[in-house]
Amino acid sequence: MILDGKCPTGPIEKTWDKHRFDLKLVNPANKRKYKVIVVGTGLAGGAAAASLGELGYNVEAFCYQDSPRRAHSIAAQGGINAAKAYPNDGDSIYRLFYDTVKGGDFRAREADVWRLAQVSNNIIDQCVAQGVPFARDYAGYLDNRSFGGAQVSRTFYARGQTGQQLLLGAYSALSRQIKEKTVKMFPRTEMLDLVVIDGVAKGITVRDLITGEIRVHMADAVCLATGGYVNVFYLSTNAMGCSVTAIWKAYKKGAFLANPCYTQIHPTCIPQVGDHQSKLTLMSESLRNDGRCWAPKKKEDSQKYPGDIPEEDRDYYLERKYPSFGNLAPRDIASRAAKEQCDDGRGVGPGGRGVYLDFQTAINRVGEHTIKERYGNLFEMYEKITAEDAYKRPMRIYPAPHYSMGGLWVDYNLMSNIPGLFVLGEANFSVHGANRLGASALMQGLADGYFVIPYTISGYLASIKAGDYSADHPECKKSIDDVKANINKMFSIEGKKTVSEIYRALGRVMWENVGMARSKESLEEALKEIPKFREEFWNDVNVTGEGGDFNQQLENAGRVADFLEFAELMTRDALIREESCGGHFRIEHQMPDGEAKRDDENFCHVTAWEYKGVGNAPEQHREPLKFENVHLAVRSYK
Repeated sequence: MILDGKCPTGPIEKTWDKHRFDLKLVNPANKRKYKVIVVGTGLAGGAAAASLGELGYNVEAFCYQDSPRRAHSIAAQGGINAAKAYPNDGDSIYRLFYDTVKGGDFRAREADVWRLAQVSNNIIDQCVAQGVPFARDYAGYLDNRSFGGAQVSRTFYARGQTGQQLLLGAYSALSRQIKEKTVKMFPRTEMLDLVVIDGVAKGITVRDLITGEIRVHMADAVCLATGGYVNVFYLSTNAMGCSVTAIWKAYKKGAFLANPCYTQIHPTCIPQVGDHQSKLTLMSESLRNDGRCWAPKKKEDSQKYPGDIPEEDRDYYLERKYPSFGNLAPRDIASRAAKEQCDDGRGVGPGGRGVYLDFQTAINRVGEHTIKERYGNLFEMYEKITAEDAYKRPMRIYPAPHYSMGGLWVDYNLMSNIPGLFVLGEANFSVHGANRLGASALMQGLADGYFVIPYTISGYLASIKAGDYSADHPECKKSIDDVKANINKMFSIEGKKTVSEIYRALGRVMWENVGMARSKESLEEALKEIPKFREEFWNDVNVTGEGGDFNQQLENAGRVADFLEFAELMTRDALIREESCGGHFRIEHQMPDGEAKRDDENFCHVTAWEYKGVGNAPEQHREPLKFENVHLAVRSYK
């Protein structure tokens, strides 16, 4: 099937404005007749629930945390992009659009990316009005800093706590709507199935994580804003509760899953120090504004104290390889470059899996006080974890799984191929292509929640009858029965393996074979191993406790069971994409200098997968990508 993204035509500068005008509207008096479910309360979900509630819709919002304030968006550090051009350094909406398309290695839709760039300025105005404490310069104006993949300063920030501050802004707006009773909040509740009636999304089946109750919630439309899936690697920078479950359940009910092989490895994370770790810690990309990445030139120097290695024996590899962008090269490029140094035997720290991020030059230039003002909390966090003072000794960093560019397929209206199912933020595939530029995740989440879904969902709701659903429908009972049967099946196994043992083993295979560098051989090896873990899980896992109660063992088991299925689809997608692009790096497809080698003739498209049932291979669909405003070119940051 050739998929239609329903992108508007005409001059790209006018597409979003014209599309908004052409959308059908729901008048204010009728909005209160419609109910909308929002799953996930991070930046995308929280902003969407607050905005839809403010418009007058009845909203039910769900999160598995004890409060929307604990959504993983709170962990974002470095900033949020917008094309306001305050530094007067040549930025514009078009340049943000261009950098994002190029940064994604020409694997995203132009129309979606243009809209993202266009509404970016509105996001900053909205957040300032909410009281978000963005950094300001000496004169009191909003300050900006640079991020990877751009040669302008367009990133607004609140030290290293930008995600936290933005989430608190969205949470304040959400709290207002909860008080106004336009939004009903369901914390500690996990979505375990999508209810589809006659091909239309009409509700979700959830488990109350405190009482264990399984129940259905019905609505006129469902919005999934449940984040990404990089915890398939076990170790990642994501919160441990982040999972693929919500979008995977939607996939198994017919929603297409697009580009699952596109995952991002972040270049600046604290290296793993042992097998006891359950997650990795991100160090913001903003640190590369003042920090310089280097590794020893000589292998024998790799275990020396960094201060004992003279300047002439240090390889500032990003500055050497990419002089135009230097330490602010995009994440996929910077990650592979760090891996190259370590693979060459010049890595530092335990196991030789690390490179240095050195601030001495910046401290000498602007003083330690200024560096503390910019990044103080990040330095404090690094010292708490490593017991090292990064003002005196360079940070040790290494790449780690961080973000998902792939996700459920959506059209220009953010609606999946299932009518009534909308997907927002990291859970959809739409704007980042094969690589996300730094500070663009927060931009997409808030753009989708505040400025896209409030318009596009009205076009759908205006075409249907309000309240045309019933919790007594046979599909609701079937969904509840299926969820209960799956839970009972896990309890009945009573094997010898813990969920964590199997999960850790899956993550190791995924990281080694489907991680930063992939090959035909490594992907085929993963496809041999993954079914073994799945078989081991369903025959020998031990899930303790009971279903009708608070049971985190059960929660983890359900999420791992979904990862065991999703991992195979992700690997299959990586195997059939015979090219290198962005974060998807196939060893067989690289330039003579080691850069990614795209194949635009055969792979300039979105790959969307359709579930065809247990034991059957998924069906592949494609959406061709057209580039009329940013012409296809070899991506270069040199």
